[in-house]
Amino acid sequence: MWTQAAFGDTLRIATYHTELSRKGPGLLLRDILRGEDPQVAAVVSVIARIAPDVLVLQDVDYDYGLVTLTALRDAIAVDGPYYPHLFALSPNRGLDSGADLDGDGRLGEPEDAHSRGWYAGEGGQAILSRHTIQKGAVRSFDRLLWAKFPDPLWPGSPMPGQNAQRLSRTGHWVVPIEVGGHLLRVMSFHAVAPVFDGPEDRNGRRNHDEILFWQHLLDGTFGAAPEGLFVIAGNANLDPVDGEGRKEAIKGLLRDPRLQDPAPRRSGNVSQQSGQRGDPTLDTVAWPSSDPGHLRVSYILPSRDVHVLGSGIHWPPKGPELEVVEQASRHRLVWVDLELGL
Repeated sequence: MWTQAAFGDTLRIATYHTELSRKGPGLLLRDILRGEDPQVAAVVSVIARIAPDVLVLQDVDYDYGLVTLTALRDAIAVDGPYYPHLFALSPNRGLDSGADLDGDGRLGEPEDAHSRGWYAGEGGQAILSRHTIQKGAVRSFDRLLWAKFPDPLWPGSPMPGQNAQRLSRTGHWVVPIEVGGHLLRVMSFHAVAPVFDGPEDRNGRRNHDEILFWQHLLDGTFGAAPEGLFVIAGNANLDPVDGEGRKEAIKGLLRDPRLQDPAPRRSGNVSQQSGQRGDPTLDTVAWPSSDPGHLRVSYILPSRDVHVLGSGIHWPPKGPELEVVEQASRHRLVWVDLELGL
């Protein structure tokens, strides 16, 4: 049984959609090891600047043995924190489903992967931690078929291959991490974008169910509900107010009484973009046009019994630091400082 510390254990957790994925296996590892890629250097600089204790990454290519993730960890450690504990699983992106998911009569195409991709391991997610990860206690729901999801939000007519497709674009994980005298379960995901499909709205429907998954998990639908302290961290690929997509699931998650939304914000005076209604200080991605424009898509949602000390979005004002951030990714690193007990 986990004992409670005399003083609260503090933790900075961050989530960051890096956009580091490359167009073929091994290319990201090559770029990291060469030490000449400006985007890799910028991503490393951003992470070193914020120095989270636990870092949830999206869009990092996976390989067996975590060779690429280890190389990235070592690059971060030069000027930033060292993460002795790494965790990643092969993503559904780029993993062939064996079915004709786009209904064009051909198998084995990028569109026929569980999530569109050119090769297995493309654009995965990962967790880097200064604290011990209980790898043997990780719960992964990556193989959950969409058809096995309660009341899947499918259109009225069957979609090609719908009974073969997994729910998770990348993966849904529950990862226990030891932090002092506490056990924190980090629940991570990277949902599909609710666009790039046809009138059947396959991606919009799947995005909805990927987000709704967490409420089902907390309800105990997929086995025992997570106990104790936990935090959902990742990219929902959906803004609750602006942009495309079905808003019901993300609004429901943000309102869930078992969770709290620290609402991390960027600093300074921020103007609202034309045609948008949401608070622009909450935006976490800077897509270049007004459609979709700047949106809030990355989230860190701690359980109600976690004390939030502070939060933010690393989006500096104009200047050299912003240039580094923009070189790294269109997405911004989001962080929350937590106190796990008193």
